[in-house]
Amino acid sequence: MRRHPVLLGFLVVIVLIVGFIVLVLVLSHIGGKKPAFVLGEKIGVVEIKGMIVSSERTINQLVAYREDKGVKAIVLRIDSPGGGAVASEEIYQEVRKTREKKKVVASLGGIAASGGYYVASGADLIVANPGTITGSIGVIIQVSNVEGLMKLIGLKTYTFKSGEHKDLLSPFREPTAREREIVMGIVERAHVQFVEAVAAGRNMDVDTVRELADGRIFSGQQAMELGLVDQMGTLQDAIDVAAQMSGIRGRPNVIYPKKKWSIFDLLVEKVVVRLFESMRTLNYRLYYHVAVSTSF
Repeated sequence: MRRHPVLLGFLVVIVLIVGFIVLVLVLSHIGGKKPAFVLGEKIGVVEIKGMIVSSERTINQLVAYREDKGVKAIVLRIDSPGGGAVASEEIYQEVRKTREKKKVVASLGGIAASGGYYVASGADLIVANPGTITGSIGVIIQVSNVEGLMKLIGLKTYTFKSGEHKDLLSPFREPTAREREIVMGIVERAHVQFVEAVAAGRNMDVDTVRELADGRIFSGQQAMELGLVDQMGTLQDAIDVAAQMSGIRGRPNVIYPKKKWSIFDLLVEKVVVRLFESMRTLNYRLYYHVAVSTSF
């Protein structure tokens, strides 16, 4: 071998490549999901689970799949009660952009309501289970008022502000009539945006969507009867439909985005979500959110 350094180097490279492939396959088997570099025609799955706090990760995944020539279609697996208005809107817009290049099918899990449905409405087609909780087309702003508690324990708060409405929706006093009017104006404008987005994504009449957009929830079956969902089915059904829509012959390779093997990242994400859920009533950001679940 010493006389054939080129051959030795070649063998080393081959061994490293084979070792790498074996390692990836083992990790993939452990995680139960196929790696992203699988050859052949692929269906990319983007998972949206829990509260929609940030749009960055989902958008990055959509962009990556959109630019990957091997990915022929995308399935959005949504199991979310909603979340921040801005994050939901940003994901919706990215889904709409992606539709211009590839087919996007939304698969609704146990719950895909409010912001979760907002995102789904941007897809080419929506598949839900009969028992899926969806709909809840509406907007909410909540703020706690602790004025009574402050008086009870003998605490006072002094506010120094540069303008009349700088402490808008302060938790230390009742909102004025004018402040209620201002906040309702924001809610109503966001609600109009939600309704128009659903109408555009679903190709429905705005007035028809508006009649359904009073915040009520629907089962998957009810949503289909109302035109908010296209068909009943599981995640696998959604994958099969996406394959058919994109012209894939035979069974497609299903891939998921790479996930960091970091316990720290997982713990941080869990903490952020918990804080978001517990503290959302203590600020006045806009939310597309519903807290409902079903069980059998």
